[in-house]
Amino acid sequence: MTDEAIIKIRAGDGGNGLVSFRRERFVPKGGPDGGDGGKGGDVYFICDNNVHTLSDFARKKEWQAESGEHGKTKRQRGKNGQDLILPLPPGTIVTERDQKSVLCDFKKIGEKVVIVRGGLGGWGNVHFKSATSQSPAFAKKGEPGEEKTLHIELKLIADAGLIGLPNSGKSTLLARISNAHPKIADYPFTTLEPNLGVAKISGKEFVIADIPGLIEGASSGKGLGDKFLRHIERTDVLIHLIDINSQNLIGDYQTIRAELQIWNPLLCKKKEIVILSKADTLPEKEAQKIAKDLSGKIKKEVFIISAVSGKGLEEFLEKLF
Repeated sequence: MTDEAIIKIRAGDGGNGLVSFRRERFVPKGGPDGGDGGKGGDVYFICDNNVHTLSDFARKKEWQAESGEHGKTKRQRGKNGQDLILPLPPGTIVTERDQKSVLCDFKKIGEKVVIVRGGLGGWGNVHFKSATSQSPAFAKKGEPGEEKTLHIELKLIADAGLIGLPNSGKSTLLARISNAHPKIADYPFTTLEPNLGVAKISGKEFVIADIPGLIEGASSGKGLGDKFLRHIERTDVLIHLIDINSQNLIGDYQTIRAELQIWNPLLCKKKEIVILSKADTLPEKEAQKIAKDLSGKIKKEVFIISAVSGKGLEEFLEKLF
């Protein structure tokens, strides 16, 4: 999944005005009739729900709108350049390359923003005729289109984010409670890109994102975490999954929390639901004892679930809602 790119966009140049004089039979000295140049096309971004990644911008780094046509004879104006409309997925933030000036932050489908404007067309020599200059032999050039170098970044918009070490059961849970169909297998980094699913409870829907690649050192580039931590930033709630069979539950929990803190301290202030997954692999009493012990250590309520058997899922979803 491509979720970040640096691109250069340029609006169309305005067409040049034309220097021209009438050429008619029996009119030996016709007056000026050079037309104006057309306006250059603008470049727009539009929020499009049918686009899910920034892969087009990873492949093509420069985009330009059409320039306006030059002026024509008989005072005819050149044709305006066609606007360039570039679709971006919801959740995309567009900034100047310094990443300080936010140009747009797409959250609503259909939202449209002009980023650079095309240059105005130049005047033809017909505009420069005067009492003292009956035959002006000059015209105005078209203005150049605006250009910018942009940083575009996709941050998925979801109500809740599934986090945890590889193989903690995030994809299995997402597949069980939503309409998502993530790839599931028993090896690290099965999930190579965030998956979104829509879960329903009490007649309401909410979007859950499975965030892959979180391991110790993820915030500094190990595994895949540095590519996907940004997607957690927009979520309202974090669902922290821990494999109940782990030999170091508190260590697993603290590893992920430490990576969130390093990446963005605000992530650790989000609401969090802590879940022990794969509870079907242990007897009920043993699972309850493990959950109680972990809850006491982290000072948070701990849920026990099994995405395979469905144990604890309804209670968890009610809490999440």
